[in-house]
Amino acid sequence: MLSPAALIFLFLLLCRAAADSDSDLTAELLALQSRSQSGVIHLDDHSISRFLTSQKTPRPYSILIFFDAEQLHDKPELHLTALKKEFALLSSSFIANNQDNPIARSKLFFCEIEFKQSQSSFALFGVNSLPHIRLVGPHVRSLKESDQMDQGDFSRLAESMAEFIESRTKISVGPITRPPIVSKMQIMFIVAILLVWSPFMIKRVWAGETLLHDKKVWLFGAVFVYFFSVAGTMHNIIRKMPMFLADRNDPSKLVFFYQGSGMQLGAEGFAVGFLYTIVGVLMALVTHLLVKVRNLAVQRVVMILALLISFWAVKKVVYLDNWKTGYGVHAFWPSSW
Repeated sequence: MLSPAALIFLFLLLCRAAADSDSDLTAELLALQSRSQSGVIHLDDHSISRFLTSQKTPRPYSILIFFDAEQLHDKPELHLTALKKEFALLSSSFIANNQDNPIARSKLFFCEIEFKQSQSSFALFGVNSLPHIRLVGPHVRSLKESDQMDQGDFSRLAESMAEFIESRTKISVGPITRPPIVSKMQIMFIVAILLVWSPFMIKRVWAGETLLHDKKVWLFGAVFVYFFSVAGTMHNIIRKMPMFLADRNDPSKLVFFYQGSGMQLGAEGFAVGFLYTIVGVLMALVTHLLVKVRNLAVQRVVMILALLISFWAVKKVVYLDNWKTGYGVHAFWPSSW
């Protein structure tokens, strides 16, 4: 039978071995992180077992996992490619913001797993739909009990992912550093072109021979801005909405109008924008050009046609809104009528 001193010595050895094992795993994750350009570590079934399932809790680190499936990248409604880029941006921003804080960097790692390579891991997490992000904290034993990011929070991309991390781990991610839209070389090239072109441009402006002096350009520009505004084009660009979808029941058919208020296809916005633009152009025609016509008969005919076409266009817009939302818009008539 071992003496108390021997038992204490054995216990210290076991604790030291466990600590060495934890530090080895953290060092291995840091090494894998340094090999990735964005800092995102690619995991598979074997590495999931090594870093998560085979380790006792509490672990010395948390792991944020992005679940990916390359065969679904062509599904625009999932936005997997865009979310994957935002996840990589989140990882690189975290590493850059904590460059002088190695303790924080060793507490949180960003990883991704792909469905074809890690089907067993998908089953361990209970993932059956994408997009999907999970945070495995130090005290999580069952992977299915790990924190899942709500799909409704994906709209704000990397910023919402950072808020999710900070609310769960109390680790500060810091500001998201996005690459500039135009690089320095592109800016220098544009400046050089402007410097070369500026004398010719000044000469044409002085002579009043530019496109900005043409009334037709302003007219078509105003109509374009109006259409751009009423068609919900900014919504489609920000949300990266597709123009149409393939019919789930019949892939050979295309769906241009999606029933449901939670989603708007690009074709729907363009259709409504076209109808609103017709009304706007007719109102401009009536208020600016028709008043200059001296023939009363022509004025009345054009006015009646403009009202009928405008009524038809607005009726189509109201019908589409009723069909999508399920809410009806009805005219109100006073009881005395």
